[in-house]
Amino acid sequence: MRPLNMLAPAALTICVLCASAPATASVAKALPTALPTVAPRVETPALFDDEAGGNANGDDPAIWVHPASPESSVVATTAKEGGLYAYDLGGRQLQHIPAPAAPSADDEPGRLNNVDVVYGHASAGKRSDILIASDRGSDKLRVYRVDPAKAARGQAPLTDITDPAAPFIFNSTQEEVNEAETVYGLAAWKRPSGTYVVVSRRHTTRLALLKLTDAPHGKVGYTLIRTIDLPSSFPLPGGGRWTPCDEPGVGPQVEGMVVDARTGTLYAAQEDVGVWRISGDLTGSPALIDRVREFGVPATYDPGTEECVPGADPGFGGRHLSADAEGLTIYYGKGGSGYLIASSQGDDTFSVYDRSGRNAYIGSFQVGDHHGVDGVQASDGAMVVNVPLGRRFPKGLFVTHDGADTPEALDPEGEAREKTNFKYVKWDDIAGRLGLDVDTSSWNPRG
Repeated sequence: MRPLNMLAPAALTICVLCASAPATASVAKALPTALPTVAPRVETPALFDDEAGGNANGDDPAIWVHPASPESSVVATTAKEGGLYAYDLGGRQLQHIPAPAAPSADDEPGRLNNVDVVYGHASAGKRSDILIASDRGSDKLRVYRVDPAKAARGQAPLTDITDPAAPFIFNSTQEEVNEAETVYGLAAWKRPSGTYVVVSRRHTTRLALLKLTDAPHGKVGYTLIRTIDLPSSFPLPGGGRWTPCDEPGVGPQVEGMVVDARTGTLYAAQEDVGVWRISGDLTGSPALIDRVREFGVPATYDPGTEECVPGADPGFGGRHLSADAEGLTIYYGKGGSGYLIASSQGDDTFSVYDRSGRNAYIGSFQVGDHHGVDGVQASDGAMVVNVPLGRRFPKGLFVTHDGADTPEALDPEGEAREKTNFKYVKWDDIAGRLGLDVDTSSWNPRG
């Protein structure tokens, strides 16, 4: 594979002010005071982002549905330097796979960021279900095979089948990888021609399309197909341009992504900008379907505080997302029906859009406290499935990262430890609060 910097990104026609939110929406607009609140039913054990906790910082979940025993389905989650965790539907840990070690003492260790699931991936003449994770520490993908028999027995179900010779995705040398402009967000899906993965590059607007490939000894690698760059600055009504503020040299990156398995449409959340819609093969013209409230607000970076100081809001932002726009997931209904769900990290809520047409906004919800399980703040990622998963989740499951798990835990010096985990929510609870459909039969994720 040629180094990515030798490849010209695809030319794009960008539709920036095509968002469903009116251009008159303002960041200063008060947030809803009575958003529907849903209850988390299960939570996973706490992860701690310190040396004692293995620098485990939760980020993104994937739900793998068991082919014969739905109650034996598995939730897999990334934890950055903490690697990959697998849990059962009761939140019990089944497995922990550490992130790859650093190649040398001077190099970055593995850091698993986002994860997705693909059913029936064909490799070496066999089909198996796999999980694919972005390793932003090494600028590579990691691939894991799922063993249904082990999952049904409550045993460790995952085996790493990553090609040891897999190349860097966005860099050509380890020294470049150590600069941390590496693979970040990830979304995977399957076509008759194979399994494909869209990834983003940290601190930039670049997206890349990869295809999984066979490697010796039953391992799985990948090859690069093409790249594109989303915008880093934006025209504003009445003239002028706006560039999201960040430290010098850092662009408005993309992390949360999902591909509609039926249509091949990619949705990509550019954290400080909004949610884009584009073909999953990274061709055609991207359209910004919604903007964050902060869109268009001028700001100046202060090197002393390492913060951006905002100016007056000109009123060009959206109404439904507060930066960062983060995790994206799709609930599939009959035909083209269903919902796109986005994590509005800046106000600890989730926004729901129509899956069809121009992705009209439907409503928002938050995940609150329930019977000793705390609510969700600062969610990085989420996933939903519509199918019945046994007695706990008979009408589907929504799993989300919680970026501020409580109650607070202290280290031996009395300092608060950074603490994250994942919350499980019944889909019918969300549907009931927002008037959404519950459809357990029209879509099978294995289909």
